[in-house]
Amino acid sequence: MSSIAYEPKRPNIATANVQLPAVKDYEQVDNEIAATLAPTKAWFASLLVAIGCLLLGASAWIYQIHQGLGVAGYNPPVMWGVYIITFVFWVGIGHAGTLISAILYLFRAGFRTTIYRCAEAMTVFAVMTAGLFPIIHIGRPWKFFWLIPYPNWRLLWPNFKSPLVWDVFAISTYLTISTTFLFIGLIPDIAVLRDREKNPIRKAILSFLSFGWRNSEREWRHFARAYLFLAAFSTPLVLSVHSVVSFDFAMALTPGWHTTIFPPYFVAGAIFSGIGMVFTIIIPIRKWFNLKHYVTLNHLDAAAKLCLFTSMVVGCAYLIEFWIAWYGGVKPEQDYFWNRVFGQWWWAAWIMLTCNMILPLSLFSQKLRRNPTWLWILSIFINIGMWFERFVIVVPSLSHEYEPWQWTTYSPTWVDYAILLGSFGWFFMWFLLFVKQLPVIAIAEVKEIIPPRMKHADGHHAHGGH
Repeated sequence: MSSIAYEPKRPNIATANVQLPAVKDYEQVDNEIAATLAPTKAWFASLLVAIGCLLLGASAWIYQIHQGLGVAGYNPPVMWGVYIITFVFWVGIGHAGTLISAILYLFRAGFRTTIYRCAEAMTVFAVMTAGLFPIIHIGRPWKFFWLIPYPNWRLLWPNFKSPLVWDVFAISTYLTISTTFLFIGLIPDIAVLRDREKNPIRKAILSFLSFGWRNSEREWRHFARAYLFLAAFSTPLVLSVHSVVSFDFAMALTPGWHTTIFPPYFVAGAIFSGIGMVFTIIIPIRKWFNLKHYVTLNHLDAAAKLCLFTSMVVGCAYLIEFWIAWYGGVKPEQDYFWNRVFGQWWWAAWIMLTCNMILPLSLFSQKLRRNPTWLWILSIFINIGMWFERFVIVVPSLSHEYEPWQWTTYSPTWVDYAILLGSFGWFFMWFLLFVKQLPVIAIAEVKEIIPPRMKHADGHHAHGGH
């Protein structure tokens, strides 16, 4: 049965305030979203830039392996640096995908419809990027298998007290569930591409990936149940995965780390940074692929409100940290927080506070919430601010512990910065390859919020309900 002629609806998806008046029928959806898969000069140029950044980072990593981890700028006791900071940053980026695709689906938030596919793909590639950094951080990447809890046939276990082992569990679990969730949601869209494909080899690949989808009532019923189950199953990951990452810090006795606020603080920050990256990606896609009538200003407005809310939660967590340090009366904690804001690391802390607390307050203005240019600029500041949030957590704590004779500084080297840049190249390389192979906007869910086009007996088309 043609995917244009009939599309059963999945039940109970809210559509209020997210109608697409410029989208007239199913055929238009198929044609316009499938058109985004055609390569362009701008896409090739972006891909070359991403691959160039990736090669620069890979070269720096090879140099580090040859010379030793000391070229990364570590200066005891600061033995966690840019690599762990960037690891936490990329894990956080992935959380908005799960939030937008799973939690908002359960709450029937209709504004997720045209942005969730981008967020889901971003999640998978961000977690793939984060998974590289524990391996880079250990210095001897060929020993990475010690992080994996393989069977005890050698009478040896990995050290479960090591945060790096906890990170392996968090990354592997999150990557598995997020990839499954993304792929299941893609099946109806892959079937649409399969039916349109002329190349026999590509058509065979798409047929295999679509599992023989024929758009029947029975398939849609099972698909809806499976998608709902995975959404419910994925939701606890938003809370659990970044809570585990926060335990890397909270379980230590280091000033500024040993606090119970870290799990919710990290989760809120992760969602905030992830929404910022969603804006960074979806707004250029909306413009370059001429998809403004799919990702409307109403969608951006609703997502901006969520961004404002998470910014306020993160800002509240910052203030609670200072209050706990003052109220607790522990001198090293008080000295650490004073040093963070007015001492050695004031510049990093104020970048964090400005980008994450002050600038997002502009979203109280509806005019700015509906201004794509400002949202994109703000998203860049959010990404910068959230990277510096992790910097402020990691470096000032380690450089200003209990013993004054241990106090030191930390200066990242070109190797640190090159690998950081390479991580962005790795992420955007995969994302750019994704958007030219599979739909970046969910074809099936867009069709749920527009009237289908049906044929009368005389062969003319008319609009009507299902």
